[in-house]
Amino acid sequence: MPPETTTRTLTAPAAADSAAADFAAADAAVTDSAAADAAAEAPGHDELRRLEAGLDSLQAVPETPRGAVRRTLDGVVPPILLLIGLIVAWQAYIVIARPRPDLIPGPIDVFGALVSAWSSDRLQIAVLTSLERGGAGFLIAVAIGTPIGLLLAECRPVRRALGPLLSGLQVLPSVAWVPAAIIWFGLTDATVYFVVLMGAVPSIANGLVSGVDQIPPQLRRVGTVLGASRLQMATLVVLPAALPGYFSGLKQGWAFAWRSLMAAEIIAMGGTIGFGLGSMLQQSRELADLSGVLATILVILFVGILVELVIFAPIERRLLRRRGLMAAGLR
Repeated sequence: MPPETTTRTLTAPAAADSAAADFAAADAAVTDSAAADAAAEAPGHDELRRLEAGLDSLQAVPETPRGAVRRTLDGVVPPILLLIGLIVAWQAYIVIARPRPDLIPGPIDVFGALVSAWSSDRLQIAVLTSLERGGAGFLIAVAIGTPIGLLLAECRPVRRALGPLLSGLQVLPSVAWVPAAIIWFGLTDATVYFVVLMGAVPSIANGLVSGVDQIPPQLRRVGTVLGASRLQMATLVVLPAALPGYFSGLKQGWAFAWRSLMAAEIIAMGGTIGFGLGSMLQQSRELADLSGVLATILVILFVGILVELVIFAPIERRLLRRRGLMAAGLR
C-alpha cells in the first residue's frame, strides 16, 4: 500500500473523533446557554406566579374565625336589644301619658292577652295551622314558579307575551283574589292556598328571571362548547349560576305568601277553614279586644322574623360566602 493511502486511512478516524468531540462541545455549550437563560427567566416566572396568587387573594373573601355561639349571638342579640328598647319606650309612654286602655293598651295588657291565648291553646293551634298552610303553599309556589321563571328566561317570545302579565300579578294585592276564591272554592282551605299561590308565584318567577339576566354570557358559551342540550343548559348551567337572584325571589315569595295567608284567613272564616292567626286576629277585632289584636300582630311579626332568621338567613350567608359575595365582617 502506498504511504499516502496509509496516511489517509490512519488520519480519517482521528478526524471523525475530532469532529464528534467538537459537536459534543457545541451541544454542551448550547445546553449551558439554555440553562442560563432559563435560570435568568425563572425569577420572572416566579414573579408572575406571585402576581397571580395576589390577584386570587384579592377576589377571595378572607375567613374570620368565629364560633357558632358567636355567630348566633351576633344575629340574635341586636334584634332582642331593639325589642327591649321599644317595649321600654312603650311602657314609658303609658306611664307618662296615661292613655285610655281600650285605645292604647300597655305591654303588660298585651302580655296578659298572650298568656290567656296560650292557656286556652288557641295560640298554639293558630300558629301551627298558619305555619302549615304557609309552608305548604310556599313549597307549591316554588314548584310552580321555578319552571315558569326558567321558561320566561330562556324563551324570549314567551317572556315578551307573559312577562308583563306576571309583573302585573306581582303588583296586584293578593287580597283582591279572596272574593273570587270564595266564590270558586267556598269556605275551604283551597281558597287560602289559591290566594297564597297568587301572591307568591309571580315573585318567585320574576326573581329567577332577574337572576338569569345577571348571568355572564361566557357561562352559556362554555355550556355550548361542552355540548350541553337546552334542558341541561337550563338546569345545570343557568339555574345554578342564577342562585343569588333566585334566592332573593324565594325570600320575597315567602313574604308575599305569608301576607297573602294572613289576608285570606282574616276574610275567609267559617266553613271547613281551620283556625289560624288571621282568624284569631279577626275574632279579637270583633270582640273589640285591642290587647288581643296587638298580641296577635306581634305573634305574626315574630313568626315572620323567626322564619327569616332560622331558615333564609343561614342559607343566604352560605350561598353568598361560596360565591365570594359576602364581606368578612358580615359573616
